[in-house]
Amino acid sequence: MKRYCLLALVYCGAVALGDDMPAQVPEIPFDSVPNLLKLPPDLYLGEVSGVAVNSKKHIFVYSRGSSTGPAYGATASQLLEFGPDGKYIREIGKNLYAWSYAHAVRVDKDDNIWAIDKGSDMIIRFNPEGRVTMVFGRKKEASDEAAPWTRVNPPRPAVDGQFRQPTDVTWDPQGNIFISDGYINSRVAKYDKNGDWVKQWGDRGTKPGQFNTPHNIVMDANQTLYVADRQNSRVQVFDTDGNFKQEWKVGALAWSLCITPGPNQVIFVGSVGRVYKYDLSGKLLGSFGKLGRLPGWFDSIHALACPDEKTLYLAEEFSYRFDKIVLQ
Repeated sequence: MKRYCLLALVYCGAVALGDDMPAQVPEIPFDSVPNLLKLPPDLYLGEVSGVAVNSKKHIFVYSRGSSTGPAYGATASQLLEFGPDGKYIREIGKNLYAWSYAHAVRVDKDDNIWAIDKGSDMIIRFNPEGRVTMVFGRKKEASDEAAPWTRVNPPRPAVDGQFRQPTDVTWDPQGNIFISDGYINSRVAKYDKNGDWVKQWGDRGTKPGQFNTPHNIVMDANQTLYVADRQNSRVQVFDTDGNFKQEWKVGALAWSLCITPGPNQVIFVGSVGRVYKYDLSGKLLGSFGKLGRLPGWFDSIHALACPDEKTLYLAEEFSYRFDKIVLQ
């Protein structure tokens, strides 16, 4: 109850930040498709933190389920695959060493599945068959005094190749890899297609090119990079070398991003209880949703997937829920 009240306060505060938003934002009508996912009787979703779709329209859900360990701070990461109709197919990476605290899942153009685990500070690439093919980062060893990274002010300097609570991943057409990193480092890390370190940019702050929790990251067909700078309530736009291009002020926390495929791409930005639709220039085209517990209402929209401009999948963190939304 306390957490949900806090969400309401955050939402109201975010609305109050919306002075830069147009006075009349078109309301997008939509239909909610409840209970799409057909879970086995003994399987449950925890906090749903990530969602992605592959070329076959299979749905991947990264959930803070399968908890093991002590009652407080238990390990919680479970990667599940469903068919387009919501039929359960399999669990990927069961008992994987990197599993600790689920954050995001993405699928690349070759249908590789990428899981970003905030708790283990690791990013794992699976091939379409579900086998590990690439690993980034390393979690603290159980043989040492393993503990979560503490947040200090000013932040500790970032270290090449080491992640501290990473959040998301995307790629350019050449296969270069971009990782948002995240709650502690407040930067973007770039690797080449072979997984070799290239560079980083960003630090904690409010100036252009600085971040306060880079929470989601996507790339458009023109090799422009968009970063959801969550606590700064904005989307920042860069080229693939990290040169700042522009920013869009979002009238709420910029929690999650997805970008549609095809020649006329649009970007959806998820926040607390609401989704905003933008063109690639940053023009707000419309929005929908409100804060609530019932189907068709939303809480913190932690992740989005948009296989087309009319279909959205929402990962809702605090309600333990996955939603399919069809825009009219």
